[in-house]
Amino acid sequence: MSGARKAIIIGITGQDGFHLTKYLLQRGYEVVGVTRNVDDATRTLQSSQVALEEWDMHTQSTLDAIFTRHQPMEAYNFAAHARGSGMYTDPVGIGLVNGIAVTRILESIRQHSVATRFCQASSAEMFGEATSTPQDESTEFNPRSPYGAAKLYAHTMLGLYRRNYGLHVSSAILYNHESPRRSEHFVTRRVTQHAAKIKLGLADELRLGNLESQRDWGYAGDYVHAMHLMLEQTRADDYVIATGLTHSVRELCEIAFQHIDLDYRDFVKSDAEAYRPSETVQLVGNPEKIKNRLHWKPAHSFREIVTMMVDADLQLLSKSSV
Repeated sequence: MSGARKAIIIGITGQDGFHLTKYLLQRGYEVVGVTRNVDDATRTLQSSQVALEEWDMHTQSTLDAIFTRHQPMEAYNFAAHARGSGMYTDPVGIGLVNGIAVTRILESIRQHSVATRFCQASSAEMFGEATSTPQDESTEFNPRSPYGAAKLYAHTMLGLYRRNYGLHVSSAILYNHESPRRSEHFVTRRVTQHAAKIKLGLADELRLGNLESQRDWGYAGDYVHAMHLMLEQTRADDYVIATGLTHSVRELCEIAFQHIDLDYRDFVKSDAEAYRPSETVQLVGNPEKIKNRLHWKPAHSFREIVTMMVDADLQLLSKSSV
């Protein structure tokens, strides 16, 4: 792979890391994954094409050595404490990982790999209690959780390093994006997995919170493509990455169960105890900037994403039950 373009992916074992790794390898990149535990990552990735480096998210010298050694053309950061119900737990840990660790990355690039182009996976949770709908790059930030506040700190630091040091660093303001690799802690995967379990006789009901809650849901594979496009540009910038459409949790359930010839109303129960402490307001992104400037648009519909996830969960559960 000598002479290949090199990219570092921090947080390579998660959903986005998986999709970006696949995308970049197909384009001839040399991929270096940075993870907290190399042994766990080796088992998860099961790929000899990816070199792995270990970083605990806190030790600056370790990260400096990684960037000094590899001098990547591109770097992406997906490492973060979870969203969902996890947005409100361990505020100190969330601040360190989702905020301070990003500043460590920026410092490593500034001091040891200044030509590296960097993309930070930011979040629509920075808008929090949104002041207007839909949200775009000029919408006021108003985080409502430690998760959103830490992401906003990192986003702000990117802007400072871009202006003060001339680094090619960009922020991808990501709305919900899903795939069969989505964690079971997220409502999309909970729904598709339980639908599959019920179909296979492994469960008999699913309890959820507010079925009328709305989300702007896209496909993770489409969103990592958008992030790669951002780093191909001459000028670094921030972009909202979203579909511009919302769907309810009820619609998610209807599509998932309908795909396997079941009626969700027979199995899905609304549980008041499952409601979040502060239920999401109308968070929907306006992706016009990235559509017009980078000619990107989502390639997968909401229905395609949900049915893809149900099929994957059926296959996974069928194998594990044999």
